[in-house]
Amino acid sequence: MAEEGTLHYDPDKNYDEETLAQQRIIEKQIAGTQDFVTERLDFSVLEQEYAEDPVYIKKVRSLKSKYLCLRKTRGDGNCFYRAFGFAYFEKLLEDQEEFNRFRDVASKSKDVLVSLGFPQFTIEDFHDTFMEVVDKVGSQCPLEELHKIFNDQGYSDYLVVYLRLLVSGHLQKEADFFSNFVEGDRTIKEFCNQEVEPMGKESDHIHIIALTAVTGVSVRVEYMDRGGETTNAHDFPDGSTPKIALLYRPGHYDILYT
Repeated sequence: MAEEGTLHYDPDKNYDEETLAQQRIIEKQIAGTQDFVTERLDFSVLEQEYAEDPVYIKKVRSLKSKYLCLRKTRGDGNCFYRAFGFAYFEKLLEDQEEFNRFRDVASKSKDVLVSLGFPQFTIEDFHDTFMEVVDKVGSQCPLEELHKIFNDQGYSDYLVVYLRLLVSGHLQKEADFFSNFVEGDRTIKEFCNQEVEPMGKESDHIHIIALTAVTGVSVRVEYMDRGGETTNAHDFPDGSTPKIALLYRPGHYDILYT
């Protein structure tokens, strides 16, 4: 279960503004004024962070040779979903064909989740909000409006929850395959209830594999750790042409731009 006070999917609960109020208060106390998604930033912000760390300074220089800039996301355990969502929706603003493909996938996804046993009355609120934002993207809303949406607590939380539900649904649909990657004696459903659906739970390879598969959106993750002198890129799925790029530092994801 999620820690007390955090927003997470509960099949027996209706979600409204009152339900989210406690979550918002807690997150404001923790995060202060930090944006969920920042403006585009120069890599000098990372150079400042790691000014006393020669290993990471080399990694930042490696990134600068491949990417132009980045956006940072709030380190609240939901950063993978927020980074993925914003980076991809930003891409859709300039790719109508890809938008049409994704809108069809997103529109049908609610019925897929319901067929897997997720209660329709709880799924609908999240799906409706998700599709509202998708359609804003389809209407070529300004990038500034998309950025504002992702920094609005009400919209942003709903978007993250729905992406988590998509991951949970895909893992459960393909349980025979993914059960091989779950440690301990937990079933896939138990894993999803504990590690996927609750807000604030961090993401690992299994979450990335599931989200890229269910959305059809390939992603490159640049891993920045203490090994070697350059970041290591991993494409999900293997061999794909990435639509977006994310930076992974231990426990955290940001957005990269070429």
